[in-house]
Amino acid sequence: MDRIIGGQPENSNGALTIVALAAEAGVPRNALTQRHVDLKNLFYEKVRSLGEIPDSERRLRREVSRLKRLRKDDAEEIRQLRADNEALIGALHLAQLENEEFRQQLAEARGKVHVIARR
Repeated sequence: MDRIIGGQPENSNGALTIVALAAEAGVPRNALTQRHVDLKNLFYEKVRSLGEIPDSERRLRREVSRLKRLRKDDAEEIRQLRADNEALIGALHLAQLENEEFRQQLAEARGKVHVIARR
């Protein structure tokens, strides 16, 4: 633990992670995450006491930031889609009203239909 925190790793990349700590200690990672949780917690406490942030926490913070950006982008897209939907509904209603007016005009004309010449 002291070699990683001191910046002088011998058997790992020196990252402030449990993977690096396990490599430095020469033990399987699951030994620290499952059997020796107290050592894992002690390692993270030491890292934080030095004012550092563990790499796993940094990755999580980056992921949270990325997800927040995606959520904001999705909210904007949903807002735009709702506005587009309202515009389409308005156009549909207008087309239905015009269609109804044309049907009434056709009914009042008693079947008189004017054919438009084709080109």
